[in-house]
Amino acid sequence: MAYGISTYAYFWRISARAPRPMTLTEMLTDTARLGGQVFQICDYAPIESYDTEQLADLRATADGLGLRLELGTRGIRPGHLRKYLDMAGELGVTLVRSMLNTADHRPDTTEAVALLKEAVPRYADAGVTLGLETYEQVATDDLMTVVRAVDSPHLGVVLDPGNSVARLERPADVVAATAPHVVNIHVKDFAFTRRDGWVGFTYAGCPLGEGLLDYDGMIAAVRPRESGINQIVEHWLPWQDEGYDATARLEHQWTQHSITTLLRSK
Repeated sequence: MAYGISTYAYFWRISARAPRPMTLTEMLTDTARLGGQVFQICDYAPIESYDTEQLADLRATADGLGLRLELGTRGIRPGHLRKYLDMAGELGVTLVRSMLNTADHRPDTTEAVALLKEAVPRYADAGVTLGLETYEQVATDDLMTVVRAVDSPHLGVVLDPGNSVARLERPADVVAATAPHVVNIHVKDFAFTRRDGWVGFTYAGCPLGEGLLDYDGMIAAVRPRESGINQIVEHWLPWQDEGYDATARLEHQWTQHSITTLLRSK
């Protein structure tokens, strides 16, 4: 098991709002400086255009910093998953995170099982595990139906219990339903706050340990240390009214706090 950081922990610093978005190399360097052991390149579109030389340079950079790499994408069409499997081979990656849906493809459970039964054996042959993330677009029961039907040790769940709240699923229930099949954990805390005038709520991120995430309960259920499951820091940090500098500074503080907290829990 290792602790790491995702591109989602740099959400604003790599966004179009940044005067100069951080590069992948800068994110890797920052992760190593903060004590991270893994970096998950998740939903980071530019990497899909990297050629063999660029991927080799990226792997060499990670190796030089003592970091392992993971990949993340969306969708389960076999051609797309093969593309990421090829990149995984170039980068020495053994875990790829994905989601069932994309903007133009929302397979039902029957189609999802058929597509994954075509794609997952290639992952197994390459020694790479595919993890499907828990999130609000797909009921956790449906996600588990797919995972169980494919029935491969190289297909599992990327657990992010906060995502499913928007589907009115309790985080504790999501943890309990998925625990035996979890292959990766996204660690981000979350909370509800009242909107002005007490008209509704805002559901957003907060520093680890200050919100509704039952981290200890999740770890007790999943037992990542015994199973070699990596824990990856992410955030839901809202844009700050003071602008980019304040937002970037707080994003860094949350990242540093999260990875330091996880490392102290070892």
